[in-house]
Amino acid sequence: MRKTDPRVTVILNAGAGGGHAPEAVERLRGKLAAAGLQPNVLQVSGEQIHAETRNAVAAGVGAVVAGGGDGTVSAVAAMLCGTTTPLGVLPMGTLNHFAKDLGIPLDEDAAIANVAAGHRKAVDVGDVNGRVFIINSSLGLYPDIVRERNHRQHRLGHGKWRALLDASINAARRYPVLDVTVELDGQTLARRTPFVFIGNNAYTMEGFEIGERRALDQGLLSLYLTHRMGRFGLLQLAVRALLHRLQQARDFDVVAAQQFTVHTHHRHLRVATDGEVSMMNTPLRYSTRPGVLQVIVPAGPQTPAT
Repeated sequence: MRKTDPRVTVILNAGAGGGHAPEAVERLRGKLAAAGLQPNVLQVSGEQIHAETRNAVAAGVGAVVAGGGDGTVSAVAAMLCGTTTPLGVLPMGTLNHFAKDLGIPLDEDAAIANVAAGHRKAVDVGDVNGRVFIINSSLGLYPDIVRERNHRQHRLGHGKWRALLDASINAARRYPVLDVTVELDGQTLARRTPFVFIGNNAYTMEGFEIGERRALDQGLLSLYLTHRMGRFGLLQLAVRALLHRLQQARDFDVVAAQQFTVHTHHRHLRVATDGEVSMMNTPLRYSTRPGVLQVIVPAGPQTPAT
């Protein structure tokens, strides 16, 4: 990449964690320049992330770099799908699942060096009713908890973990259950379930837990349908889901497919995509979009970062 165009647009999410201090932004800009890049560092939030990413693609920059957590990376990636402009990642979030799954360094200096190296890899994204996700999507319990957690954090001023715990307990008290019918590969699956999880590609099973993804270019979605369970089991499932540590053996039916459709008796449904919740019309049409996203990754085989 550097041999063709050293210009990079760096998108920092100004709405995450109160934004970034001016001195931290200047320090980041200096590190990028020292790596041989010509950075345009922007602090934006909300729909501005989409707009500035589109502007960068139109300007023909060498890469658009997302500096933040998985939500920021997902927002930038959605605008880069189907273009020749690669995505660079500076992991600055709490979990950084996308970076870990691609072996992108979590250390800032190493992540900058990776962006400057410019090794590209084509990866898949998932799509639900036209909305892109790079990690996962879910229905039922998870979107309800995320919505209430965000309300408690931003409106009530609760800390992250207190907000998560309170939201999970309240969800378990309400005991939300979805009646869903899934059409895929000529068959129909009907379930009464509190939680539906859809992964972009397959998650590895280690010790009966859903962990990292070993590959993001297999052109499939992994569908996890939970069985109905009691309130305490539902609370445990909610916490494991939010921490991305889901038990598989007895709680899930697992199916891999390129596309499927989810029907419910609801006309509208809350859907979580990469941790962001939106209201969507049903039915929900899920599909994989193979190889539409170019990502800058370390040279050689990618193994999940630790």
